[in-house]
Amino acid sequence: MSAESRPARDVAIVAFAQTDHTRRTDELSEVEMVMPVLHEVLRQTGLKTSDIGFTCSGSSDYLAGRAFSFTMALDGVGAWPPISESHVETDGAWALYEAWVKLLTGEADTALVYAYGKSSPGSVRDVLTRQLDPYYVAPLWPDSVALAALQAQALIDAGDTDEEALAAIAARSRQDAAANPHAQLPGARPQGDHLVAPLRTGDCPPIGDGAAAVVLAAGDRARELCARPAWITGMDHRIEAHALGVRDLTDSPSTRLAAERAGAFDPAAARPVDTAELHAPFTSQEVVLRKALRLGADVRVNPSGGPLAANPVMAAGLIRLGEAAARIHRGASDRALAHATSGPCLQQNLVAVLEGDSQ
Repeated sequence: MSAESRPARDVAIVAFAQTDHTRRTDELSEVEMVMPVLHEVLRQTGLKTSDIGFTCSGSSDYLAGRAFSFTMALDGVGAWPPISESHVETDGAWALYEAWVKLLTGEADTALVYAYGKSSPGSVRDVLTRQLDPYYVAPLWPDSVALAALQAQALIDAGDTDEEALAAIAARSRQDAAANPHAQLPGARPQGDHLVAPLRTGDCPPIGDGAAAVVLAAGDRARELCARPAWITGMDHRIEAHALGVRDLTDSPSTRLAAERAGAFDPAAARPVDTAELHAPFTSQEVVLRKALRLGADVRVNPSGGPLAANPVMAAGLIRLGEAAARIHRGASDRALAHATSGPCLQQNLVAVLEGDSQ
């Protein structure tokens, strides 16, 4: 990103924590699921709740089955002292974007961002139909897997991939997840039968519950809280047309534009992107994102296993940002790209570029 377009204030992710993602958490409420990760990110930084300048969360009332469910999760933050708080009814990656903007304005120096989702109580495939066009598409009840299968078939018809290549993406992702203690589906496993052709069970994300949290800090405060902060050098999000019929499902112009505005393609960047954490719940979507983001074979994609290994709805996008930041924290990456998506067939996309100080 050029000097003219860089953010006016340096903001970094300084801590990241997530739950162990599991198929069901019947014994836990949302508050009980969120509290451990909130405590962990504060422990990593040594901060107390009173030290946080802004708090923002991401979740969905549709998953919880009740209105304003996020207000109950605030019990995990604590009732005292009073906080400056906001919420987004979408993936926590967009909560992080709101917090980032808050810090850029100088209204706060630190921010706590968290997200959670429990898909186990109901049928997430049915729930996600409620985000479709309410007049022409939603009444047909096409679920998320069926729509992803349409996208996968379009890619196969265009010659961009085939079922064997999709199986290789699934195998690589879950093999990488073997080193991730939080993953729901680590290690090699069979692709299984077609769930909705051409997608097999292995091409689809697991259904499960989970939560994640990050702490943001600005400038010198970030350096005080983290030995190697993951600086957010750019972030942007864009959206495709709502109607699936007017989109080319083999491409993602919104992802490309968001990446461009975030500085991912900046030819003057001192270091190339070496890691990409992509929110691609289906193997076919990784094909689309790799092309839109111009990722070569030298870029490590989803070393955490990605959403094919753990996909807690409303937290999986925030986890991509957290995983990318964590690699920078421990020196495994110098310049990472993180992506989050929301809606059917990669409808809305957020891209962030994270960089670490020179080692």
